[in-house]
Amino acid sequence: MPLKRLTILLFSSLNGTRLKSGLPTTLIILFLGVMTACGNRVTTSDLPVAIPENYTLNTGEEDLETAWWTSFGDTRLNALVDSALRRNLELQGSWYQVAQDASTVAIIASERVPQVFLELQGGASRPVPDFVGGENTQLSLRSSYEVDLWGRVKQSKMAAESRLKASYLDYQTLAISIAGEVAVTWFSLQAFQEQLTLIREQTDYNEQVLGLIRARFASGQVRGVDILRQEQLIQSTKEQATAIQIEIQTLQNRLAVLLGSAPGTISLSQDAGLPELGPLPNAGLPMELINRRPDIQSSFFQMEAADREVAVAISNTYPRLTFNFTGALRSNTLTNLVESQAASITSSLLMPLFYGGRLKAEKRQAEAFRDQQIQAYGQTVLLALQEVEDAMVRERLQRERIGYLEQQLKLAERAFQQLRVEYLNGSIAYLDVLVSLDQMQQLKRDLVGAELDQLLFRLALYRALAGGFETPIETGEGFTMNENTIPTQ
Repeated sequence: MPLKRLTILLFSSLNGTRLKSGLPTTLIILFLGVMTACGNRVTTSDLPVAIPENYTLNTGEEDLETAWWTSFGDTRLNALVDSALRRNLELQGSWYQVAQDASTVAIIASERVPQVFLELQGGASRPVPDFVGGENTQLSLRSSYEVDLWGRVKQSKMAAESRLKASYLDYQTLAISIAGEVAVTWFSLQAFQEQLTLIREQTDYNEQVLGLIRARFASGQVRGVDILRQEQLIQSTKEQATAIQIEIQTLQNRLAVLLGSAPGTISLSQDAGLPELGPLPNAGLPMELINRRPDIQSSFFQMEAADREVAVAISNTYPRLTFNFTGALRSNTLTNLVESQAASITSSLLMPLFYGGRLKAEKRQAEAFRDQQIQAYGQTVLLALQEVEDAMVRERLQRERIGYLEQQLKLAERAFQQLRVEYLNGSIAYLDVLVSLDQMQQLKRDLVGAELDQLLFRLALYRALAGGFETPIETGEGFTMNENTIPTQ
């Protein structure tokens, strides 16, 4: 199968940096000119995995809905997912994390503009020998500005923007996960309710059979051990019913938490049964999956942010140029404040000389973290492709498994009917009938479980192929965002 290799641009560079303003001395200009020529260049790095052009299995032709859970045609599921996307506390917390990261971008961006302070001072002193007291009032305006010569602030801001995008995509990934968990819980409730109904019907039937056996025992046609074996089967089915009731209660508690409610506050009737599956969705191409899945995109932006931090670490080894401006009005009386004026402008150049190897170590640390993120991105891509492949092969083989179970059930029903007739005619012992009955009833329960598994495999395929979608939590907040934009406050 042909493979494609992704190439990643590494932006940890200071290339093309030029002075943005004049300096008071020729020496500083020449010095900075030399440092500017030392900037790194943009490099490239190959993703450590090869991407196949196609999946190994063929899929359907219908495009997957953005709200993929609606593909099951279950209106109650749709309502539950919508409620979870509005009320789930973990999802709300993730959205506030996005808000925090948006504020971080604004904080870092503020370093690119001058910092201005207004200060008003006032005081009074009493006369002492050789000193004339009185009022002393001063109004001063101070400003400080660091020229971003090497792009340190710019790269820091871009790193924060990349982390913000990753945070939003993590939020979208969590929304997909919560929608999937709601669907898994709901379908599991449906299946367990169906199994519970089936077991209760089987228990009723087994008790009817027990009555027949007791009648035959009273007439001396069967042994007493047949009664004990039938009672054991009844107790076994009742035990399974209790186990399923436990699952139903815990699943309802799980659903309540997903909906942002306390456990035990939700009790739903599950009487609709499992939905029929529609045709398989069109999986598209692996490269399309990489561009669609929010977890992959989040990993990419984390990698991009780490690369920007390398540029920040490099720029920290270069000088910093700062301009300071101070303007002041000073007087011994408030009414004469504007008559005494003073102003000063200064510039400073701070060059790191000796930090005990800390700056170089920070650069190596940033580079190692970036390389780690590149590997993490490749691993995320591989896991995403695996999820799609696993879901497709499981669904295809599960259909075969269900077919085999259905054939087994048909044969078991025929065998039971035949053994039942032979038993009533006195040809065989009841043990043969009991074993056949137990096998037939277990196959019916297994078939319900297999149908649930097939539904969950389809659900896993939807989740593996799903892209991000807008959630109700996003509306009405202090900012809006998508994966291509930065939040606007």
